[in-house]
Amino acid sequence: MSDLKLTSRAADFSEWYNTLVLRAELADYAPVRGCMIVRPYGWALWENIQQVLDKRFKETGHVNAQFPLLIPRSFIDKEKSHIEGFSPELAVVTHGGGQELEEPLVVRPTSETIIGYAYSKWIQSYRDLPLLINQWANAVRWEMRTKLFLRTLEFFWQEGHTAHATPEEAQEETLRMIEVYRDFAENEAAVPVIVGRKSETERFAGANETYAIEAMMGDGKALQSGTSHNLGQNFAKAFDIQYLDKNGVLQHCWTTSWGISTRFIGAIIMTHGDDQGLILPPRLAPHQVVIVPIFKTDDEKVRVLEFARAVKSELTASGVRAISDEREGSSPGFKFNDWEMRGVPLRVEIGPKDIEKGTVVLARRDKPGKEGKSFVPREGLAAAVSETLTAIQKALYERALNFRKANTADPKDYAEFKQAVEKGFAHSFWCGGGECEKRVKEDTKATLRCIPLEQTGETGKCIYCGSPAAEKAYFAKAY
Repeated sequence: MSDLKLTSRAADFSEWYNTLVLRAELADYAPVRGCMIVRPYGWALWENIQQVLDKRFKETGHVNAQFPLLIPRSFIDKEKSHIEGFSPELAVVTHGGGQELEEPLVVRPTSETIIGYAYSKWIQSYRDLPLLINQWANAVRWEMRTKLFLRTLEFFWQEGHTAHATPEEAQEETLRMIEVYRDFAENEAAVPVIVGRKSETERFAGANETYAIEAMMGDGKALQSGTSHNLGQNFAKAFDIQYLDKNGVLQHCWTTSWGISTRFIGAIIMTHGDDQGLILPPRLAPHQVVIVPIFKTDDEKVRVLEFARAVKSELTASGVRAISDEREGSSPGFKFNDWEMRGVPLRVEIGPKDIEKGTVVLARRDKPGKEGKSFVPREGLAAAVSETLTAIQKALYERALNFRKANTADPKDYAEFKQAVEKGFAHSFWCGGGECEKRVKEDTKATLRCIPLEQTGETGKCIYCGSPAAEKAYFAKAY
């Protein structure tokens, strides 16, 4: 993919994104329209995301399991709003083993139904609750307009599904998990997010409430980056998920589901990337440090490579994910550009003069040119690298947060509102009416992204109709 030219973000943000995914070897197009092949570099990034999230899930009492990819069509039909929401996106298997199936099978779009079936068998008593299960899996939704990582027919994700004895416990779980996502997004991915609940129009099919984390991308558009749903008793009643309470009375459970997918890789790309390529947050980057040995003669090569390998061993021993680029036939300049495009947070340059001086050059990916370069003593290098990676992580978050603030408006009227959503987010009072939400979308192509959990308590007038409003919401064009 090296022959693909990376256009500037300002010239064509969409083309920049598509080309970068290919050039950085994160993913490639599959032979089936709308599907993708996740390449090793992209999968390594996803594995790092998995590891930090899985740790958080287990710390909050969840365990992993695996449920079938194929679901009886009748299961999908059981929950009315669920089938209405997902019917247009279903992939259905009608034949198997050379014969027509007695009942069509749906390729998993999400697992509330098959898990509801299992929970109805596993849960008998209040002693079986809460049941807290997560699965790492793939899902299929027949999307019409697709984009690598952001919206594909098949995607990879985790989906948590829990069952509880009371509505209060289910709501507590729903909010706990959206907070886990916020913590992950901001502290691991350096992506600032807004936590809020979705409007009735935008909530998950079959949920009583949906909460989401919304992030601003580098072009000012919003990306829903993770969701947590309070399903009430909707699926419990559809699948008879019941338990005997302490008084021997049969009750329906209260359930939740929550998920984050490979779309978050798209969030990282579009939040941090620049015209030179990716910029990966150190905590998630497959390679946190790349070492580039620089030499001209064979004698220099022996000394520099020996020095570079010793540096790599020291960094690796200190817990840093480091790689040494010893490719033959490629100039140092080519390697610099290549690793910058791939977004490695920190480059260590080592040449003969550096060895003589007992120093190395550190080059930060988030600060181009001389601004990001520093000379560091060889002694104590591991500590210096660790400190620099921490500084990069913090700087990426602060830069993204400042960008969001600079591109978020509090418009005084609808005319200003329309200008605001062309550039970024509009934070405006909303009356709660679905008709106003619909009109705004038709008029501006902006959608209500979320009603933030943090409200000031102020009241005002709906940005569209002027009716009294008690809450502010974020509106934006979105991916």
